[in-house]
Amino acid sequence: MQFDTKIAIVVREDLATWQKLNVTAFLTSGVIGADASLLGEDYQDAAGNSYAPLLIQPVIVLSCDGEKLRTIYRRGMERGVRLSLYIEEMFSTGHDAANRETVKLRQPDEMSIVGLALRDERKLVDKITKGAKMHG
Repeated sequence: MQFDTKIAIVVREDLATWQKLNVTAFLTSGVIGADASLLGEDYQDAAGNSYAPLLIQPVIVLSCDGEKLRTIYRRGMERGVRLSLYIEEMFSTGHDAANRETVKLRQPDEMSIVGLALRDERKLVDKITKGAKMHG
């Protein structure tokens, strides 16, 4: 199935593996939080066990250096795309309210961005994330 939109998560390539996974999980929740219709239906196995729903479309995970991540941030903001954001200082907080306060204290050009997520029209997402590579 081909979707008109694309979901992309971009993480800074120099993060530790646990940080990349953590950032990806949080950013994915931001994409879903922005549009609950992205969740499918519950899963059920042959024994009748029920499992929580998952996203209805694939997610690509990209990586790049900090400079390219700032460029992707700028491109998204200039085009009015709604971004999910994770900054480095959020690693030292323990809950959502502290995360939001951490972001609120910083001007956009002062944020140490370690991850972004976006969902929009496929070609637009490709233009915004140009230069990032598939995470490997």
